[in-house]
Amino acid sequence: MTPNDCSIAVVATALQLQEQAALLATRLLLPLTAELADSRFTHLLVLSPEHLALQEQSGAAEVYVDFVAGNVSYRRRFGGGRRQLLGRAMGLKSGYRPTVLDSTAGLGRDAFVLASLGCSVQLVERSPIIGALLQDGLKRAVTVSDLGAWINTRMQLRIADSHSLMATLTDSERPAVVYLDPMYPHRTKTALVKKEMRLLQRIIGADNDSATLLQAALSCARRRVVVKRPRQAPSLTGPHPDVQYTGKTTRFDVYFRHGENTDC
Repeated sequence: MTPNDCSIAVVATALQLQEQAALLATRLLLPLTAELADSRFTHLLVLSPEHLALQEQSGAAEVYVDFVAGNVSYRRRFGGGRRQLLGRAMGLKSGYRPTVLDSTAGLGRDAFVLASLGCSVQLVERSPIIGALLQDGLKRAVTVSDLGAWINTRMQLRIADSHSLMATLTDSERPAVVYLDPMYPHRTKTALVKKEMRLLQRIIGADNDSATLLQAALSCARRRVVVKRPRQAPSLTGPHPDVQYTGKTTRFDVYFRHGENTDC
């Protein structure tokens, strides 16, 4: 599902990828085009030998999932381990790595960091288009020797609506932690991040159901719910967070469940 002012098609950049592009277009219920400059569409899902990318037709912005290089790889190696802000909010400690349901997976960056720290993470993404980018990124990452084994065992992607999914989980399936990162106009000086956020918001729209998603998460999580917010943004509508972890640009609001009240 995309906002009404967006039109998206799938295109392959190489002859040997055309069959794969056609299958992708069929699965996503999108048209297939042979032209990178097809003016009928505002956006393109571009399948190249390197990756699957979502591009604006103007070429001003491009988004793809890369767990091997760039910022997310740096965070994995030098982000501070379990004592980084995200790890503290999740309650990571020696000998304890919770099961996590990332209810707004997006490009999967925080889920990847959590998995690299030893958590078992279920990524839930309701946009089939963003889900396709995630699938492509995971497929490429598992071929890397020092990533493949633990990605396969710790990261599971589901293309689904988080509200509906959480409502169907049995007691034994409920995660220790539910993680939310609602779409929000982050304040940042990084031009690349601004372009990525704008492009994603154009495709999937605003998260107008964040408050109801929080309530669903509170009913689902066994130990805590963690909500990622820009530092100065208000908390989501609902109960007040039990504790907050605040960094330079980001804040994590933590809601304890069923008596958990310790800062791990």
